Amino acid sequence: MDTLTQDIKAKLSNLNVLEKIIAVNVVVFVLSFVLKPYLGWLELPSSFSGFISNPWSIITYAFLHYDFMHILFNMLWLYFLGRMFLNLFSAKMALNVYFLGAISGGLLFLLSYNLLPTVFTGNSRLLGASAAVRALLIFLCAYMPHQDIRFFTFNIKLWYVGAFIVVLDVMGLFGLNAGGNLAHLGGAILGYVYAKQLHKGQDIGKGFEGLVGKLSGLFKASKKGPLKTVHKNKSKVGGYTKSDFNAFNNQKQIDVILDKISKSGYESLTAEEKEFLFRAGK
Repeated sequence: MDTLTQDIKAKLSNLNVLEKIIAVNVVVFVLSFVLKPYLGWLELPSSFSGFISNPWSIITYAFLHYDFMHILFNMLWLYFLGRMFLNLFSAKMALNVYFLGAISGGLLFLLSYNLLPTVFTGNSRLLGASAAVRALLIFLCAYMPHQDIRFFTFNIKLWYVGAFIVVLDVMGLFGLNAGGNLAHLGGAILGYVYAKQLHKGQDIGKGFEGLVGKLSGLFKASKKGPLKTVHKNKSKVGGYTKSDFNAFNNQKQIDVILDKISKSGYESLTAEEKEFLFRAGK
């Protein structure tokens, strides 16, 4: 039993952050066969009063799937998008886009049902990771729109894929799953805005990242140790170490390569640039 537990821990430790989210979704899906009657408090209600009672549902709804095809397609999208995203950007940014996409999708769902009650009627509830996955997809489409991807026997521009998905979601507003498609569009909007602001040098997810860091810090026990003598690090120049300068230079080089990809596509990179990007992704 101990060996099995160690094997599971080892496999989980080798997963990237988005693959770990896939694992959590799958575990919750399996548990839902037994616990479904008790999971309603994790779903996002369409009424403000219901949301105020369960404010955590703005995030937890994204981990709930009751239908096999629903979770299958969401997790397949997340797996392939995750590999592409994490080859170019950091794990923290992936989490920022993912969770902000889920929140944006949930907020658009809530606002639409409460501000446009004659258009979106009924007491609907939202669940599924689609809004968060849409955010990752549209982020990539907006950040490097001219990147070619292989589709069966021919290449297609990445922005064509994003545009097609958004059109389907808009059309879905007039179908039976209007609430779900509202959330999809909310996630898509977040992904688009995030990418465009990043092009301008502004990471709009930093505030969310800092908030999560502060909240997680509240649950960490503070450890008070004996007083330590602090020695000045003579290897620092102007308060920065050599590793700080190296990290800064590496990030600048990554930014230049990503800008080149967004303008001319991945194939425009030299072999050295591709190798550098691959090592940075590791």
